Amino acid sequence: MSTSPATVPYVEPWLRGTHSDVGSVGRAVLHALELGLDDLSKWTAGLSDVEVHSRPLGLPSLAFHLRHIAGSVDRILSYAEGNQLTAEQLTTLKSEQVGEETLAELLAAVEGSFSNAAERVRVLATADFDTFRGVGRKQLPTSIGGALIHVADHTQRHVGQVVTTTKVLVALRA
Repeated sequence: MSTSPATVPYVEPWLRGTHSDVGSVGRAVLHALELGLDDLSKWTAGLSDVEVHSRPLGLPSLAFHLRHIAGSVDRILSYAEGNQLTAEQLTTLKSEQVGEETLAELLAAVEGSFSNAAERVRVLATADFDTFRGVGRKQLPTSIGGALIHVADHTQRHVGQVVTTTKVLVALRA
């Protein structure tokens, strides 16, 4: 007897028993990224590319949030690694408001960013979380642990905005 996907209950990443080889902080960050990708895929399914680029009720577009999620994960991890942003990262940041990518391309960019981030998080998860890290030109104070937690927190905030904006888009169809 086969079980259809519709009858299999969803289990959040943190309850799947994955990444047991990574310490708890790193594991939580990896699970937050996986949950983000799950939610982004679920909530954007069925949206048109026009909807993804629209700004319903003046809200930022889903395309912006997807670009920002992909780019911000990379930027925050750069700070966690003790680096400043590259010219390419700054260019990406400045261009997050514009673009014509399809939803599939935007989700692929997020997935690629998260895949790259997973390897970086695994390395950072072995570091002393209290090690100082300076953010930006002003070298605002944080730590490796603070940056790792912010990757998870910031990603989830923008995923929440995607979910809310998607609900608005769907409601406006009627």
